[in-house]
Amino acid sequence: MISVSILRRKDNDIHGFKVEGHAHYAEPGQDIVCAGVSAVTVGTVNSIESLTGIVMDSKMKNGFLNANLPHVEQPKALEQAQLLLASMVVMLQSIELSYGEYIQIQDVII
Repeated sequence: MISVSILRRKDNDIHGFKVEGHAHYAEPGQDIVCAGVSAVTVGTVNSIESLTGIVMDSKMKNGFLNANLPHVEQPKALEQAQLLLASMVVMLQSIELSYGEYIQIQDVII
């Protein structure tokens, strides 16, 4: 199962996220759940960097992705990053709605 932790501050802003595990929905290379989650999460990190200029502190290795926002001084860039992260959560929840036995999403207050 894929476990997704959305790391939130007490004000509900998203600080980052952690994805670990494999869905085991299908054989490696054929697994649409793993592919979907990877596309959404890696795409979000790339979008934040490309569209806001914020470089997330991220680490990725074999079924594991951890990404956190650095301290950001530009309020507009931070607002845009929050929107992109919130969009990622909606996309992941859509995957969870259809494939809930293969992915679990939880909020973690940090």
